[in-house]
Amino acid sequence: MNQIENASAETVGSYLCAVSNILEERWSEAAEIEIAPPDQQPAPTLMATDKVALLIGNLNYNNHPGLMAPTMDVHELANLLQQLGFRVVSLLDLTLQEMQAAIDKFLQLLDRGVYAVFYYAGHGYEHSGRNYLVAIDAPRPYRTENCVCVQKVMHNMQNRKAQLNVILLDTCRKWYKQKGPLSDIKPSAPLGNTVYGYATSEDAEAFEVQDGGKSTGIFTKYLNKHVLKPERVTHVLEQVSEDLGKDPLVRGRQVVEIRHTLTEPRALTDPVRTSGHTMELRRRDACWKQANVLPCRRSLDFQYCGVKVELSFSALFSNVLVVFATVRNSSAMAQDCTLILESEPQMQDIFSGSGRSEEMDSLLVNSGETPDCTLRLCCLQRLQGSLVIKVTLHYTHTQTKERLTESKQLDIGRPLIASCKLNQMRPVDRRQESRVHTVDHMSNIRYPHHQNHPRPGRPYTRKAENRLQSSAKSTSMSSNEPEENDEND
Repeated sequence: MNQIENASAETVGSYLCAVSNILEERWSEAAEIEIAPPDQQPAPTLMATDKVALLIGNLNYNNHPGLMAPTMDVHELANLLQQLGFRVVSLLDLTLQEMQAAIDKFLQLLDRGVYAVFYYAGHGYEHSGRNYLVAIDAPRPYRTENCVCVQKVMHNMQNRKAQLNVILLDTCRKWYKQKGPLSDIKPSAPLGNTVYGYATSEDAEAFEVQDGGKSTGIFTKYLNKHVLKPERVTHVLEQVSEDLGKDPLVRGRQVVEIRHTLTEPRALTDPVRTSGHTMELRRRDACWKQANVLPCRRSLDFQYCGVKVELSFSALFSNVLVVFATVRNSSAMAQDCTLILESEPQMQDIFSGSGRSEEMDSLLVNSGETPDCTLRLCCLQRLQGSLVIKVTLHYTHTQTKERLTESKQLDIGRPLIASCKLNQMRPVDRRQESRVHTVDHMSNIRYPHHQNHPRPGRPYTRKAENRLQSSAKSTSMSSNEPEENDEND
């Protein structure tokens, strides 16, 4: 039997088979041979074994101008990524040690087949081709050792063999001339799975603006607009770049830069397939839950007056807990009940500044019913032990008309990121610690609570400031004029 190998278009035609011996020869009927294309196999569906994201927003700097936008930017992006099936850890206002510890914890969630997203909003700069993220406790002037090197983060992500590594930076990239060693980074293997999305190009600033009554980084504004689209992640960033390029506020001042080594059309919307990865998934699930489990709803009975108060909890971020207190039933003995919530230890409220509290209050109002009292507890990563909630009930005794007070306490342990003990994962540099000045106070929010938002205007800069501000310059920061960066310090 004859066999035709490597058939091509030239093979098409009529074929006859001949049989012969010494007596005669016989020919078969002609057979028409055609070449048909192989069945079109559907492209394999790209999948992840898990999807995890770490989002960090720094806004209240000890030695540099404060920012407004990281709060809402991180909150909204976290919600969108959760819709895509990501396990999200979102954190605000981290010191250098806390940033490093959070990144180390994040790396524990990465493994083969995992999609990983690292997002940062805050001050930043570029030095000798490397990008640095400024922690809230960075001194002035800071050096590379006071900041987190982005390229080092990506290198560590690649070492975990994740299937897709995406770094999104809503920060400035102004060149900063400074002395000091560069971060030691070894070259990584060409894995073809990395994506960088920079809010701006080299030696340029990134801006935040007032948009519809809320503060937003202009890069994240358009990122949030497109991130849910089922398209290759680089195509999503290209659409972000196109929209930002049309924005009249930053046209000619801020341009998105995209770098990648993708060899497959992977998208953030790709489904998660967990079969065959049960043990790894359980391990990651336990690690993720450690930073996101909320205290259970609790009821407190004030026996003397017969009033019951319900406490419920919500996480605005992985290190920001909100406690709601609601009087569920009063009694014939108590009238005009009011509540006050306090914590022990008292936790810092990073949203108490003008403009910031109003935005956070809007999130609480949208979350459902209006409680009688709310306590916002921030920076839970700094909690050293258990957190105790003190509920104080003020009421008027029906018969005596006296104004009386009763108190109850509830130990809720280490909620959210506090259970990860980030402050114990790395040794603290006491020289840095001495430069950190924080004011701890508690926040009791009562409703209604309305204040005017800052007026829309020109964009704020999101650069890293490197020089001491005079009082005159500090005054100018209240306007929306971008500041120029002084790189000579």
